[in-house]
Amino acid sequence: MLILSASPSSSTLSSFSSSHISRPLISSSSSSSASFSTSLPVVAVKAGARLLSIRKLRCAIFCASKVRGMAEIVEEKKESNSTAAAAAAAVAVSTSENHELPQLRAFLDARTGEDLLSAIRKAVEDEKLPLNVAEGMEELYQNYRNAVLQSGVPKADEIVLYNMALVLDRIFVDVKDPFEFSPHHKAIREPFDYYKFGQNYIRPLLDFRSSYVGNISVFGEIEEKLKQGDNVVLMSNHQSEADPAVIALLLESKHPYIAENIIYVAGDRVITDPLCKPFSMGRNLLCVYSKKHMGDDPKLVEKKKRANTRSLKEMAVLLRYICWGGSKLIWIAPSGGRDRPNPVTKEWYPAPFDASSTDNMRRLVEHAGVPGHIYPLAILCYDIMPPPPQVEKNIGEKRIISFHGTGISVGTKIDFHEVAGALEDPEEAKMVYTKALYNSVNQQYNVLNSAIHGKQGQEASTPSISLSQPWQ
Repeated sequence: MLILSASPSSSTLSSFSSSHISRPLISSSSSSSASFSTSLPVVAVKAGARLLSIRKLRCAIFCASKVRGMAEIVEEKKESNSTAAAAAAAVAVSTSENHELPQLRAFLDARTGEDLLSAIRKAVEDEKLPLNVAEGMEELYQNYRNAVLQSGVPKADEIVLYNMALVLDRIFVDVKDPFEFSPHHKAIREPFDYYKFGQNYIRPLLDFRSSYVGNISVFGEIEEKLKQGDNVVLMSNHQSEADPAVIALLLESKHPYIAENIIYVAGDRVITDPLCKPFSMGRNLLCVYSKKHMGDDPKLVEKKKRANTRSLKEMAVLLRYICWGGSKLIWIAPSGGRDRPNPVTKEWYPAPFDASSTDNMRRLVEHAGVPGHIYPLAILCYDIMPPPPQVEKNIGEKRIISFHGTGISVGTKIDFHEVAGALEDPEEAKMVYTKALYNSVNQQYNVLNSAIHGKQGQEASTPSISLSQPWQ
């Protein structure tokens, strides 16, 4: 439930305490690379007054006012997990002083799941939570609890209580003081580490025993190009709100830099939906309005188009701005939204790519003044958090959550001039290039599908798509 990404419209270019849940995930410094671990690293910070969102030097951060305490570093405690789910974690948390924020303690002091539900209901009675948001929070808790308990991971009850206490707390805090996303949002890593918060929430939902990465060597090639100062764009299908976390979790053991530094082109719904926002705050985003929702309110169409134009300009600056020196890794779903199953066969497949979206990105990359490369990326993870059967206009979709294997695969880069450069008709060239990207994604998706749903595992590999489990 991390983020819903979409392309812009074609017209716009340790150990758990058995008795209670303690302080939120606070970081005294941001980490440039994540190590693959079964622990949930936490630093407890005593914060006074509420967190305020500000923008400074194009970077969104949180500040805690009236700070009363000092940070205590909590020792991480790794615990091996026979399921390879990398989810059984432990967190030891320091004791707290008085003068805590009253709006935070209702969730963080919960000793049971019923305490969490009671806190939600009490907030509604006190008119601190809208009823529809509260109902979504309760549903999210129940669905997440069922999924983690069914996974068989050790200490499932503690994991659910800890993670959901943090999630409900972050949702509640944002309802009271809504965070506003800038066109280019940078992941908030301190004082509260929203990136690790999102990773730790999704981690217990992945069955790592039946999860796979295709062409890990190509991810290594991508990282080398980024180190050289080149830009890289991943043209990808899009399956769930958890896509960013799935990508990062499957890559963090081998390529933590890629995991933490991808910039996602994100639809507006994940920066407005109260249940999504805390997860989106932990990702690097370029915020746009999805073409699938451009006309939801006719009065806002022009406003949305102007916002997309601003985001497109921001993207162009990121790719070529001399101070950045390139090295930008951007993920975009040219389909403009999440994949949906065939209504008749119920089979899932990557949604078709929009040729204008792929061409817009290609031209931005080529005119950046920095070497750039475009790679096709396939994601298979709909089982853990499938979207509604149809595209919904209203915010607040039902969240279905499951424990399941997932997969990602990257193909070799596809050069426009090699594929379609000889074609004289620009529209034909655009279509041929888009088809080449989509065909690669579709081919990789089919291999992942055979490995995960067909239960072939790594034997599903082909000469061009080699599956592995780099966390092993």
